[in-house]
Amino acid sequence: MTQNGFRSEAFPPSVDSAITARAVEGVELAALLHRCGEFDQQAFAELYDRTSARVFGLVLRVLHDPGYAEETTQEVYLQVWRTAPSFDPAKGSAVTWLMTLAHRRAVDRVRAEQAHTQREVAYGIRVLGHEFDEVTEEVERRLEQQAVQRGLSTLTETQREAISLAYYGGRTYAEVAQYLGIGLPTVKSRIRDGLTRLKKSLGVT
Repeated sequence: MTQNGFRSEAFPPSVDSAITARAVEGVELAALLHRCGEFDQQAFAELYDRTSARVFGLVLRVLHDPGYAEETTQEVYLQVWRTAPSFDPAKGSAVTWLMTLAHRRAVDRVRAEQAHTQREVAYGIRVLGHEFDEVTEEVERRLEQQAVQRGLSTLTETQREAISLAYYGGRTYAEVAQYLGIGLPTVKSRIRDGLTRLKKSLGVT
């Protein structure tokens, strides 16, 4: 009893033991990190065995994907192996240092995946848009051809022949006249009248 009538108690044995175990672990892990900084592979293997489950758990909570979490956890420990000499126990515990690395790496992975997804979507839009334009142009071209063919069918045979030779055969008016064996004025008249009729058929003013 104290002089005030209250009994002074320490932490319950279970809590006290947990605090002691955590403190001991902190010292041991700090020592392992120090040895990792000296490229001690055995120390690195022990550090991995003792902490990888916690690191993986944190990474998984950020990424929500076991596969990505496993890959990122491996990346974390590669970083640990490379940067262990930078660990300073005066700035925090070994576990805190590890978890900070893990969280940063996981966040970087999330950002990288988001950027990758955005690039894929943007690429898909560009490609799809380009293909859509090509398809649209082809459809429009074929529809125009069909309309012209229908328009040509409304012409007289002589008009259609003259226009086909001039515009599809690539002949000049003089060459068309020579080919058909008729005068140039007649060819010009047939083509002019035929084009006027074709424009009306196509709705072109």
